[in-house]
Amino acid sequence: MSTESRTALGAASTQPVPAGERHVYEPHRIGLPPLRVYAREAWRRRQFAREMSRTELRAQHYDTALGQLWLLLNPLLLTLVYFILVDILRHGTRGPQFFAHLMVGLFAFQFFSQAVQQGTKSVVGGGKLILNTAFPRVLLPLSSVLSAFMRFLPTIAIYAVVHVATGLPITPELLWAIPVFLLLAIFTTGFTMLLAALQVYFRDVSSFLPYVMRIWMYASPVLYYLDEVPERFRPIIDANPLAPTLGAWSQVLTEGRAPGAGLLLWGLAWGVGAVAAGGLFFVAREREFAVRL
Repeated sequence: MSTESRTALGAASTQPVPAGERHVYEPHRIGLPPLRVYAREAWRRRQFAREMSRTELRAQHYDTALGQLWLLLNPLLLTLVYFILVDILRHGTRGPQFFAHLMVGLFAFQFFSQAVQQGTKSVVGGGKLILNTAFPRVLLPLSSVLSAFMRFLPTIAIYAVVHVATGLPITPELLWAIPVFLLLAIFTTGFTMLLAALQVYFRDVSSFLPYVMRIWMYASPVLYYLDEVPERFRPIIDANPLAPTLGAWSQVLTEGRAPGAGLLLWGLAWGVGAVAAGGLFFVAREREFAVRL
């Protein structure tokens, strides 16, 4: 080998080898970390939450034909059962518009319920991952909310067919459904983070949730219209964080009108409060999770 070749080969061997992208996350001490840094790191690792969500959905057969079919049939059958029950109790006075109201209310509440119940167990269920990997733990409940949203998306197609079939108005006001659902998603995220942290300390939280969710649905304007609530039950509705959002949700989709400003403001207040309380409590306690698990 010539001197020039050996020199070139030696120079090439000293060149740095391109390394793959690496993410280094340094856990903070007990208490609140710098929130801006924490949020930036969580956003940078968002792909981790997406992969966790895909894993959960695959475990639930979301990507199979039968899984997709059941995902559509389950809420539709549930709507039919509740519609027959309510129509019997109201002596056959409920019509197609109420069926649409019942459907969109159940779909929205199912998104909330599934996200909360799955997210509550996300930290305890991810014990080995938490013990062996450093990452923003908030990604665990966020992945559950994302999974619930992915299960919610196909129900939009079902409702679109029902909306047209029942002759409900198709107006530009339907676009209000996007910000209204965003308010629901904000509250769901905050409440899920709060319960996910509480589950670490009180393991019975997830056991009581199915009963709480059933009662919560009955106390929400799903099986009835918001303006039908008798005055003596108004305090219950006023104390329900989902009432303003679900009321606005029905106004937009089944009545074809912009939601009331009061409902939007109350929904926003509940959502911001839930994210602030749930998010701060979760982040402040996440350093203790490994010890508690």
